[in-house]
Amino acid sequence: MRRFSWINATSLTLGFAFLYLPMLILVVYSFNASQLVTVWAGFSTRWYGELIRNEAFLDAAWVTLKVAVVSSTIATVLGTMAAYTLVRAGRFLGRTLFSGMIYAPLVMPEVITGLSLLLLFIGIGLDRGILTIVLAHTTFSMCYVSVVVSSRLDSFDRSLEEAALDLGCTPFEAFRLVTLPIIAPAVISGWLLAFTLSLDDLVIASFVTGPSATTLPMKIWSSVRLGVSPEINALSTILIAIVTVGVITASLVSKRAIAARQRDERAAAAAA
Repeated sequence: MRRFSWINATSLTLGFAFLYLPMLILVVYSFNASQLVTVWAGFSTRWYGELIRNEAFLDAAWVTLKVAVVSSTIATVLGTMAAYTLVRAGRFLGRTLFSGMIYAPLVMPEVITGLSLLLLFIGIGLDRGILTIVLAHTTFSMCYVSVVVSSRLDSFDRSLEEAALDLGCTPFEAFRLVTLPIIAPAVISGWLLAFTLSLDDLVIASFVTGPSATTLPMKIWSSVRLGVSPEINALSTILIAIVTVGVITASLVSKRAIAARQRDERAAAAAA
C-alpha cells in the first residue's frame, strides 16, 4: 500500500482550499454587521432579516422554484421516453438524426441555444414569461435525463421483461411493473440533475424571460453588477446550506440502502 506522502497532502489541501475557501469567506461575511462586504464590523444576522423582507428576491426565488419543478418533471418524462426509444426501438429510419437532436444540447453553447429559442418564440408570437422559461429549460435538460436513463437501460436485464410478458402482462404493464421500478434510481437522478440545471441557469433564461418573470440567478446577477451587497452573501449562504444538507442526506440514504442490500444478500446466502 502506498503511503500518503506530504506531496499528496499538500496537493489535496490546496485543491480543497481553492474550491471551498471562497465559499467559507462568503459565509463568514454574510454575518458581517457592516454594509461594506470587505470590511468586518462585527457579528450580526441583520442581513438575513433584510433578505426575508426583500420582496424582489422572494418573488424571484418562487419563480425559479416553480420553473425548476415543472421543467424538470417534463424533461424527465420526455427524456425517459427518448432513452427508451433509443435503447429499445432498435434501428429505424431517422434514428441517427433523432439521437443527434437529443444529444446536441449537451455540446451546444448556451448562448446559441438561448438565441435560437428566443427567435423561435418571437417567430410564433409567444409572449416571454414563465412559460417560455419552462420550455427552454425542458429543451436543454431533457438530454441530460436521456443520457442518465439510457445508461441504466443498456445494462438492464431484458429477461425480466420477457418473463412478465410470458406471465400475461401487456408491454405497458411490463414497463410499469418491472422496468420502471428497476430504473427508478436513474429516473430520479435525471430529475434531480434537471432540477439543478434549471436552478443554476442564467444564460438561457436571460434570453427567453420577460419583464413578468425574473429568475433568482438573473436577480443575483443584476444585483451584483451594481455591487455585492450583504444580502447577496446571506442568500448565497442559504443556498450553500441547502445544497450541503441535500448532499449529506442523499449520502446517508445511499449508505443505508447499500447496507440494507448487503444484509439481505447475507441473509439469503445463509438461508441457502
